[in-house]
Amino acid sequence: MGSRGERLFSGREGIHGLWTKRKRIYKKKHRRDSADRGDDAGADGRADFEEPGNGIREQYGDEGDAGGLHPAGAVAEGAGGRGAAGDQGDVGRAGKDEVRVRGIEYRPLESQRRFHDSEARFKGFSGPIGSGKSQALCQEALKLSYLNAGRTGLIGAPTFPMLRDATQAALIEILERNRIPHEMNRGENVLVLRETRSRILFRAVEEFERLRGSNLAWFGLDELTYTSEEAWLRLEGRLRDPRAQRLCGFGVWTPKGYDWVYERFVGSPVKGYETVTAGAFENRFLLDRIPDYYDRLKSSYDARFYEQEVLGKYLALSAGNVYYAFDRHGNVGEVEVDQRRALLWALDFNVDPMCSVVAQISGDRVAVLDEIVLKRASTYDACEEFASRVPRHEAGLVIYADATGARMQTSGTSDLEILRGFFRNGDYGGVDFRIPTVNPAVRDRVTLMNARLESASGDRRMRVDPRCRELIKDLEQVVFKENSQVIDKDRDPRRTHLSDALGYLVWQECRGGPKVGERGMPLL
Repeated sequence: MGSRGERLFSGREGIHGLWTKRKRIYKKKHRRDSADRGDDAGADGRADFEEPGNGIREQYGDEGDAGGLHPAGAVAEGAGGRGAAGDQGDVGRAGKDEVRVRGIEYRPLESQRRFHDSEARFKGFSGPIGSGKSQALCQEALKLSYLNAGRTGLIGAPTFPMLRDATQAALIEILERNRIPHEMNRGENVLVLRETRSRILFRAVEEFERLRGSNLAWFGLDELTYTSEEAWLRLEGRLRDPRAQRLCGFGVWTPKGYDWVYERFVGSPVKGYETVTAGAFENRFLLDRIPDYYDRLKSSYDARFYEQEVLGKYLALSAGNVYYAFDRHGNVGEVEVDQRRALLWALDFNVDPMCSVVAQISGDRVAVLDEIVLKRASTYDACEEFASRVPRHEAGLVIYADATGARMQTSGTSDLEILRGFFRNGDYGGVDFRIPTVNPAVRDRVTLMNARLESASGDRRMRVDPRCRELIKDLEQVVFKENSQVIDKDRDPRRTHLSDALGYLVWQECRGGPKVGERGMPLL
């Protein structure tokens, strides 16, 4: 389509501008296609544009096979001839917001409209079940296929059954119901749009190493939270077609805790990314059809799962979440160094990464000021980094670590001796070392941490500065191994070290006895 295709997507028209004009661009060609198929179309081709309510099924349903969870009474999107909750144009009579192309009736919800209008290179659509995510994915795929005429795009899902039964079925139903000419090679799992000769590859992304290959103009992934980050990154690398009018990668998902999708798209968005979040109960078309849809789900889900699936919230849902009392809104906030109080530095002796946190305490309240994370570093490297950040602090320094710090290394010295040797000068007004000979029980340490994060009375006595990004991830993501009280240190090598270091400090200072730095003044 060349430069003309680019103009179709410019300005405020967005998806509506494209599809309204596409009717004129391809009208003559479609008339020939209809004649070839033997469609009952008049000389002017008007039979191609069906009127609402003329034998077209009403659309409603759930978001498809979201990890195998189907509430009672829900209809899978694109299954059994039923459409998506977001595909509402076929319901009732056409309204003023309706946009039709060769029979396509699509009145996007506000969140869907913002998703389609986004011009970000990488974009996401996050929302609860029933918010039209899969419909938005299919409509965006069609939009990009027409914009990038003759080029190749990819639609993916976590597994082949999910791809075949939900995502692929939903797109093909849209094409067939709206008489959009296409050819499907099921052996190669490739679909070709006859009007533009654009190709759409269908791929399960569970084996992401197989995603290497030809260049792509666009790609879209369904149920992104059930997909590995490696698969997404492989596809990012394939988004490189030099003849594409617009390069774009996108995904749709229901929140599933503080996973990589949350971090990349929501928590700490990567440059060039944009996310649209659908509101709870936004889909008026679904509620008009099934008014008690969400009430029925409320009686089926537990409270926290209901918040994730129906309200679309990001929660640490795992029953094995170690620091379950942590909450970003309640425990994260800016804190400043109090020059009148001792600095507390807690280390976890790990080579890669070498992790530590810097904090202060006032009474029973803990303020975490900073974190230090060094790759492939020694204890001496950690000391130098601490000194570069805090060259002097006359109110004193207290150093904490686990019991391994006092053990002799193969080099003939211990971490404790390295620390004492480095801090033998008086730049910190006196240095104290609180390194036990035996580590506390994990259960006791975790209990104290959760009590500071939020007590039974609802009091939060720990605040973490936002600059401590890795510690915040720890507090949200560290879990116990299944059916145990053993912290899972194998799941992600980057996790547990900072929260362990902070735990040693809390265990020493918050289990009774005298506290350091107390002067009867509020810290937070």
